[in-house]
Amino acid sequence: MRIRRVCVFCGSSSGFDSGYLAAARGLGRALASRGCGLVYGGAHVGLMGALADTVLDAGGEVIGVIPESMVDREIAHTGLTRLHVVKTMHERKAMMADFSDAFIAMPGAYGTLDEFFEILAWAQLGIHRKPCGMLNVAAFFDSLLAFLDNAVAEGFLKQANRELFVADEDAERLVCRLGQHEARFEEKWADRRAR
Repeated sequence: MRIRRVCVFCGSSSGFDSGYLAAARGLGRALASRGCGLVYGGAHVGLMGALADTVLDAGGEVIGVIPESMVDREIAHTGLTRLHVVKTMHERKAMMADFSDAFIAMPGAYGTLDEFFEILAWAQLGIHRKPCGMLNVAAFFDSLLAFLDNAVAEGFLKQANRELFVADEDAERLVCRLGQHEARFEEKWADRRAR
């Protein structure tokens, strides 16, 4: 599958460990080296800003999508290839999804997980079949991955839907795996009799 643009969900903060910023820059280089454009939330701060700046510095395309309320707080990145200003978070997520051929989550918190899990829910419902990945920097997502494994064990998530995304700690390898990953649609409802 040819991936032209990857949407990355990540923190507007940098985290306490400098490894998070290094990972954002590493992902930016991995995308740019493969000719993949970046779609992201449009901010110039935190992991978001470091990622965007790295892709731009490498001559890559960066498309930001940001709600008006955040532009007003002066966090919009003004040096992007394109910056789309929208009215609501719902519009933001829909536009980011439309522009993208694949999705990656990096460390972040509420916003990152909201955006990534909505994309996974859409995949689970068969709304899209775009590859999804998680860059598990410094084991940041280990407890979340364990939670999802437990959701499978407890009958709330099918194993096939648990496999709608790939996780890796290495940016280069993750981007490579995305190009090979196929999201397989299977009805989401788990059946007690299937245990």
